[in-house]
Amino acid sequence: MFTTQIEPHDNICIIFSEMKLFNNIMLDLDSDMWMYISRDYFKQNNVVGEIGSSVMPHKINPINVENSMANCKMSNGIIDVFTNNLQVSRMQRDLSDSSLLRNIGIAFAYAVIAIRQAVKGINKVDVNEEKLLNELKNTPEVLAEAVQTILRKNKYENAYETLKNLTRGKNVTVEEMRDFIKTLKINEDDKKMLLNLTPENYIGLACDIANKL
Repeated sequence: MFTTQIEPHDNICIIFSEMKLFNNIMLDLDSDMWMYISRDYFKQNNVVGEIGSSVMPHKINPINVENSMANCKMSNGIIDVFTNNLQVSRMQRDLSDSSLLRNIGIAFAYAVIAIRQAVKGINKVDVNEEKLLNELKNTPEVLAEAVQTILRKNKYENAYETLKNLTRGKNVTVEEMRDFIKTLKINEDDKKMLLNLTPENYIGLACDIANKL
């Protein structure tokens, strides 16, 4: 401020940088939602009168999530122009900032549209519980994480390597996992807890962490 004849725009660039951070979080959410939908983890509601694919009548496109992605990218594009240029001024008096600043509203508008589209898309899906449960039941090797943790608690040597040899790259059944647990020389309460675990009820501290958030 004391060395330029125009406002230096440092503060506004900080705000735009934070805004881009938020947009990128939105993009990450949108990308995950798109993948969950494509894998059928989330089922999209069939909205009467809504157009799906122009050539595939049976298809329901995740159009709102994709719209959100596009608007986040448009907002970020304008923000990049701001942050790359507003702090630079030829001979401390270049007035090109005047034209740039007229586009602030556009950057915010794209971001607001992105948020609204993401919320709309999320409200149009339901969790495909049957699909998720079937996948969980078919991947009992995820329990290796819980077993490894309990082994470490019991001062078991080479806990990671032991479970790696048992499960890595293999289709381990629940029965095979339980047979292995029965051979472990660990605290009986811990062993009982592990034997009662299933892929669908093993959630670790997820509930506690979610409640804290």
